[in-house]
Amino acid sequence: MKYILVIGDGMADEPVPELGGKTPLQYAQTEMIDKLASAGELGSVLTVPESMPAGSDTAILSIFGCDPRAYLAGRAALEAAAGGIELVPGDVAYRCNMVTFEDGDMPYEERKILSHSAGSIEGAFADRLITELFESPAFKAAAQNAGMVIYPGSSFRHIAVQKNPDISGIKLTPPHDHLGEPIGDLLPDGCANAKVLNELMRLAFAFLNDHPLNTNRRKEGEMPANGIWFWAEGETKKLPDFTEKYGKSGAVVSEVPLCQGIGALLGLDVIFVEGATGELDTNYEGMVDATLAALEKHDFAVIHIEAPDECTHNGDTKGKLQAIEWVDSRVVAPIYERMRRSGEDFRMLIISDHKTLTSTRGHDGSPVPYIIYDSRFDRQTGLSYHEDDAALGNHIDAGTKLMGCLFEMTTDKKADD
Repeated sequence: MKYILVIGDGMADEPVPELGGKTPLQYAQTEMIDKLASAGELGSVLTVPESMPAGSDTAILSIFGCDPRAYLAGRAALEAAAGGIELVPGDVAYRCNMVTFEDGDMPYEERKILSHSAGSIEGAFADRLITELFESPAFKAAAQNAGMVIYPGSSFRHIAVQKNPDISGIKLTPPHDHLGEPIGDLLPDGCANAKVLNELMRLAFAFLNDHPLNTNRRKEGEMPANGIWFWAEGETKKLPDFTEKYGKSGAVVSEVPLCQGIGALLGLDVIFVEGATGELDTNYEGMVDATLAALEKHDFAVIHIEAPDECTHNGDTKGKLQAIEWVDSRVVAPIYERMRRSGEDFRMLIISDHKTLTSTRGHDGSPVPYIIYDSRFDRQTGLSYHEDDAALGNHIDAGTKLMGCLFEMTTDKKADD
């Protein structure tokens, strides 16, 4: 028996007026996923504990069987693990996004966040800008005084590490949850070190806003990467060994450092695929090939697709629909067909880690639909994979139980550890 987990990041949503009151999952054409929903177990699951903010860090930890209330010590620390960044006790990692602030003569605090990803800036440009920023005299001196170094991420996602800061009481805000809002009330707050981060962000804006690369991006109709944004602070924390917990070896195929880092900390193989961008143009076929190759060596493989989430954050409803349809036709369908041809029995869990709302362009922690398909059975319920039909099925009150369900464990005990 082989086991496959397909995560379509942010696919789930609420009804969208522009889609005739349907959710994107209801509106999109998802022939294969709907076939598996009818044949398998369709239900809803709470992946984000009610006491925690909605995000992929909490949701994906839950899906992998780790209660985020016990194991989440900050998203950036999880992402650092993906890049082999070793945090020593006292180190704090931050996600350092390249962002777009609106242009104009207004004060810094009155500028709005237009994009959490600087318009999905290309990796080479992002790495050049962040490297030149940390090498510029004024910023370099301030970063050294703060004990901060940067690890470029070849996308808008960089990791900053600060030596021995006191972050007690710090309040850092995810930029993708506040698009279109003035930054004044969103800037780091709550402790003395927040002032240090604020000063670094101001210096970054002063350097980046008129950088020749950004001047050229404006001329070409692209968003400038004229700011940085610190958030997702955290220290390293050990996760339970996945194979010891579930008795299955496994691998993770993902485009983004969060899922890669969680996989690495769980002791799973992490597979990097060329051209896996985390955007709509990602290398779907390469990721599918890597997932199926992993199953030749392992019992379990994960494929995580980021595009539905990114398209929603970017306000691109058409792109979200396309991403969902490509998860269906370019991910789930070929995996299903090739597993069927192999003749080996398999179980497949398909899930949206959390909702990403078209209405707000931010995350939501309410229950999401899931499918557990088993190649040995066909229930023929006639149900489809979307929020309304999922509400008619089984409800799982904690995402930590999903792995136990996928692996047909006889007890939830281990899933709740």
